[in-house]
Amino acid sequence: MQDLLMNSYLAYKAGRSFVFANYTWIDDGSLYSEFKGKKIPSQIPFTALIRGPIVGEPFPGGIRAPLSVSRDYYEKLCPQKVNIHREEIRPHDQVNAQSITDAWAARINELKDEPCVEAGKDVGQIYTYDVFGGPKAMLDIWPHLARSPILTHFGWSPLVEMAFDTNREYFFSSPVWEPYLINTPYTTNADRYGLISGLMAIHVRRGDYEEHCKNLANWGSSYVAFNSFPGLPDHFEPPQRGEGEAEAARVREVVRPHCWPHVEEIVKRVREVRGTPAAKGVHKLYIMTNGDTEYLRVLTGALARDMHWTSIATSRDMVLNVEQKYVSQAVDMLVGQRAQVLIGNGFSTLTSNVVTMRLANRFRHDSIRFW
Repeated sequence: MQDLLMNSYLAYKAGRSFVFANYTWIDDGSLYSEFKGKKIPSQIPFTALIRGPIVGEPFPGGIRAPLSVSRDYYEKLCPQKVNIHREEIRPHDQVNAQSITDAWAARINELKDEPCVEAGKDVGQIYTYDVFGGPKAMLDIWPHLARSPILTHFGWSPLVEMAFDTNREYFFSSPVWEPYLINTPYTTNADRYGLISGLMAIHVRRGDYEEHCKNLANWGSSYVAFNSFPGLPDHFEPPQRGEGEAEAARVREVVRPHCWPHVEEIVKRVREVRGTPAAKGVHKLYIMTNGDTEYLRVLTGALARDMHWTSIATSRDMVLNVEQKYVSQAVDMLVGQRAQVLIGNGFSTLTSNVVTMRLANRFRHDSIRFW
């Protein structure tokens, strides 16, 4: 999602319509693909996930900017296109988002007489993994991005909001006086998605992430860009590594509790964070996770034995219809965005998406914690 945010921000700064495609798993023309033996959609319209200027809704009053358009519309409107190639762009700093944005916007503005401009096939991502993963890459651009309508008027789709509304007893204290999102007129990101008092959300990655955590340790990775902002209380410096397999194993074990914490480590960290001022009054727990049912039975049991909670719910407990199952991660992000306090995975882009929205909506920094 961060790639979508940054590309739409670049189009906005360049005074161009942003062209949005679908969220694409496999771009081979098929309707369905397979993931772990199950059928999933090959593509999901972004309008099933989000709303706002990024996907063609009007910009707020006073801002003159061309509307975003779908890829299908763009292809019909623009049979002839001008391609910009990577060698034409020379940002002062290849891993600084502000520098990259300025360089691309300047080149696009040089082509003001060309109505249809796109990045060439050789470009790949304009904002690379080194940008999204670099601890300092987003610092310069953040004040401008946070105030832009790309974030101030970002919203979740009606499909996602309806799933949130259906399951809101997992998040809100009873009785629930909060109006249903789906019945509330849209204003801004901050107004619509305010803090839910009493709720702690934690992000627990499982599945194939264990192997990814080992790779992150081997690569010497730090927390990703938005999770590395100076004002946040938890930071991670990759440990120095010597030669040999024993050293590699040592480094992997240093990284592991922050990336793939065991049940007892999760319980301890939840207890620590619940005791902080930012978590005062927290009594409900929501676990954003892809963990299997048996693992979650063990984890929730351990958490319940350690401290009293009014309720403990997980992603597996959510009541979702057939369509909502394919946007369930977006539902989790909406919950995490609004929780009184968050414990996330500093290496995870999903956590980073949540942190981006919390920072944009000016949630207190000490409410954003990592393993």
